[in-house]
Amino acid sequence: MVNHRIFSMPFAKVYPMYVQKAERKGRTRAEVDEIIRWLTGYDAAGLAQQIAQENDFRTFFAEAPQMHPNSALIKGVVCGVRVEEVEDPLMRKIRYLDKLVDELAKGKAMDKILRG
Repeated sequence: MVNHRIFSMPFAKVYPMYVQKAERKGRTRAEVDEIIRWLTGYDAAGLAQQIAQENDFRTFFAEAPQMHPNSALIKGVVCGVRVEEVEDPLMRKIRYLDKLVDELAKGKAMDKILRG
C-alpha cells in the first residue's frame, strides 16, 4: 500500500481550502459541511471535533461513522484522475470529497451533488 503524503495531512489544514474554493464561487461553508456530513456520516459536532483535534485524513475517514452508500455513484475526473478508478480505498474517499467540493464550486445543485 502506498503511503501518500495527503494521508498524514491534517484534515483541518485542507478544510479551509474546501471552504474557500466554494465561497469564491458564491457557495457557503454550510454547504461544504453538508457535503462532508453526507459523505462521512459525521454530525455537526463530530465534524467540528475532527477539525479541532486536527486529525489526519487517515484518522478522519477511519473514524467516520459511515460512508454514504451512494458514494459509489460519485464518478468523474478530479486532479486528472477518474475517481471511480482509484484503487486505494482511502485515496478514493479523499477523491470523492474533492469531487463533491468541485461540483459545488461549479454551481451544481445540492440534490444532484448528494446523489439523492
